[in-house]
Amino acid sequence: MKAMILAAGRGERMRPLTDRTPKPLLAVGGKPLIVWHIEKLAAAGFDELVINHAWLGAQIEAYLGDGRAWGVTIAWSREESALETAGGIAFARALIGDEPFLSVSADIFSDYDYGRLVPRIKAMAADPAVPDAHLVMVPNPPFHPGGDFSLGTDGRLALEGSPKYNYAGFSLHRPALFDHIVPGSKLAMRPIWNALIAQGRASGELHTGGWDNIGTPAQLAELDRRLTVTPGSADCVADRTPDEL
Repeated sequence: MKAMILAAGRGERMRPLTDRTPKPLLAVGGKPLIVWHIEKLAAAGFDELVINHAWLGAQIEAYLGDGRAWGVTIAWSREESALETAGGIAFARALIGDEPFLSVSADIFSDYDYGRLVPRIKAMAADPAVPDAHLVMVPNPPFHPGGDFSLGTDGRLALEGSPKYNYAGFSLHRPALFDHIVPGSKLAMRPIWNALIAQGRASGELHTGGWDNIGTPAQLAELDRRLTVTPGSADCVADRTPDEL
């Protein structure tokens, strides 16, 4: 199974930390943010990764190499400047292939188990009637109290309705959704999701466990503090195995 880690953002709000270090390589709990994702993806069976980058991307490539150290293979999608989510996926379209894939934002941190998405991605590959996109949602954080989409009892997403939830930063898609985008175009995901949801072609699920969007140095420091509490304590995430995360 394939996953794409979206790692091309400049991280403006994270400056000055990102002036010399790409945001995905900022460390929490003793390892870079992107490594936490890679370890969890590998544990869930997503062993073919595509990673895009733009700002200081050579540093990311130098650190991760071909991925063998983590039991995965990595194909690199090099953008001259960040193309946003949909544009970045379209630019990497040839590397992704034609099977449904998981996309993960490099600047979130969660205890969500990517293995929960394996039955859904297999169903998408086997049955064209399964919705073309599946988004993981979380309760609305303080910085986005209005949420993004509502989630019906049938598991379909809706543009209107209450309550609304926040997009968690990881989702499944059929690659053909991006075939209409000219490679190199800068395009966000929201217009694509809005169209899919309006047509009843997007499903979702709610994750109520741990979740952080790391956008500022203060948020990074707080997450690092939580991950590096006294080793051996019940709260020390850094002590847990990938399966426990």
